[in-house]
Amino acid sequence: MFRSRILSLSGTIRDQNGRNGEGTMVGRVLTTLRARQEWRFFRALRRAAPAWAVAWWALVVLRGVVPAGVSVAFGWLVDAVDRGGSLAGPLTLTGVLFTVSMVLHPMHQLVSANLGSRMADHLYDRLMDATVEQPGLGHLERPELAADLAMARDFDLGMMGPPLSISMDFVANGLVQLVIGFAAGLLLFGFTWWAPFALLLAWGSTHWLLRESGVWKDRNTDEVRTAQRHADYSYRLAVDAGPGKELRLFGLAGWVIDRFVATRTRLYDLQFHATRLRERSVATCLAVVVVGNVVVFWAIARAATDGDLSTARVVVFVQAAIGVSALAFGGLNWALDGAAAPVAALERLEAAVAPAGALCPGGGSDRPSGAAELRFHDVSFAYDEGRAVLDGFDLTVPAGSSIAIVGVNGAGKTTLAKLLCRLYDPTGGRIEIDGVALTDLDPQAWRRHVTAVFQDFVRFEMSLRVNVAPAGAPDEVIRAALADAGASDLAGGDLDTVLSKGYPGGTDLSGGQWQRIALARALCAVRMGAGVLLLDEPTAQLDVRGEAEIFERVLAAARSTTTVLISHRFSTVRLADRICVMDAGRVVELGSHDELMELGGRYRALFELQASRFSLDAGGPAEPEYDEDGREVIRERL
Repeated sequence: MFRSRILSLSGTIRDQNGRNGEGTMVGRVLTTLRARQEWRFFRALRRAAPAWAVAWWALVVLRGVVPAGVSVAFGWLVDAVDRGGSLAGPLTLTGVLFTVSMVLHPMHQLVSANLGSRMADHLYDRLMDATVEQPGLGHLERPELAADLAMARDFDLGMMGPPLSISMDFVANGLVQLVIGFAAGLLLFGFTWWAPFALLLAWGSTHWLLRESGVWKDRNTDEVRTAQRHADYSYRLAVDAGPGKELRLFGLAGWVIDRFVATRTRLYDLQFHATRLRERSVATCLAVVVVGNVVVFWAIARAATDGDLSTARVVVFVQAAIGVSALAFGGLNWALDGAAAPVAALERLEAAVAPAGALCPGGGSDRPSGAAELRFHDVSFAYDEGRAVLDGFDLTVPAGSSIAIVGVNGAGKTTLAKLLCRLYDPTGGRIEIDGVALTDLDPQAWRRHVTAVFQDFVRFEMSLRVNVAPAGAPDEVIRAALADAGASDLAGGDLDTVLSKGYPGGTDLSGGQWQRIALARALCAVRMGAGVLLLDEPTAQLDVRGEAEIFERVLAAARSTTTVLISHRFSTVRLADRICVMDAGRVVELGSHDELMELGGRYRALFELQASRFSLDAGGPAEPEYDEDGREVIRERL
């Protein structure tokens, strides 16, 4: 593909008006080459490790021309034998070239492995820059980017092909064969001008006749990349610790293995279809190769018979004619296919993540520290062109107050949290912070004023200190935040204990304990100056009594902040100053717990449904009872 494409470009590129134009042709050749994934791969090699790339290319050329030198040296040796001359010179040259060829190969392997490792590091660095530097989150959640993201993230793990430290040697060997073929062709010019062209066309035709040029394109379709992602997911189900419990509990080991086999078989079928010999028969290909070689070798034999060629020259030209066969359909394209795929995926990502993860820059403005008033004016939002998640959402949260957001799944609660953290910008309406549009504030500056506990909070396999204060904080602040979250005794109170059993002296925590750590992280940020506290299902893994106790502590610790709570548990929700009931992306009820209970609407129906599930009446669900505050009796029930 790569070689045949270059060979055919000069014969296929013409001016649009039908006139040959050197400037136009050269420009089109360069444009076409630069668009090729292989060109991008080699360009990335130069960027990854310039010195190692130069050494790698130099060894490609040396290994490619040495066989031609060996042929010349062997011809000199034969000539010396025929003439009865000294054999010292030709034998020395032959021995030196043979030794060099033996040394260059392992040396090239080492350089290839080193360059491949540096290339992988370079691509991972670029991926980190592309994904982390974007202020928004859209580029990490867009389904159309998922396949490229998986390829760019996992390409060097061995599931999608050999790691670059290994595949670079395959690429090098393929390029060496290419140089060997052209160097041998140059030697044939010493015989006659047409011989190299005849063999070049004969062996080069294998690329066109067997349609190798279709390999790269067909191995990188959306269908193939999706199959690769599914196969990788099936593999991770089997080997990752997370799914391990349920796979064993429900006896799913056989199911996982069958799924892995099925997805990998599907992937291999697609890849085989992409790499199979194409469209024209192998017989035709063989016929072209045989005719070209017969013509050239017949011409050499005739010249030798007529006495026009000495024995030494015959030896050189025969070896050269055989050497041109290195240009044939081979493994270079398959090696380049696997090596160039992550580069192409990464470049597509780099072009897509900027608009997908972009946010309004906000002019670099900031706001004073302290609690903030939050206002949502007719806010709408949709992740794509489908159904709007938020549609005309209006809400005001006074500074220093607490509000709970409740509603059925899909009502838009978590999306509201993402907008408030400026992980996305609204597609309509506006969010105001103390009367200033949130999009007018610098995203990074605003995030210093807001802290959050998300449902899928991070569990750092690092020390307790880092888990509570990743950006750093005084020890007394960290310990106070742990106390606020009821986590003072976790890890024995040692801030340097690593929260993972995978490290010496490390320990692991239960789900509820990890949730307290996440709460402590948010409360530490509050103590460091954050004025808005967002809690998205912050106590889902705690028992009901522990949840009420913890949230009371959180409210006490965050009394100087504006607190937004998203929760399904009404034992926690009712502790907030006000409660907002969402449905279909809008506010349908708003008020305190007592006000909403008296209203007898959506909130009361949800509250009573949940309360009945926890009734202590063995005879079945009972009507809930309240005191004047609506707390004590219900708390006991819940």
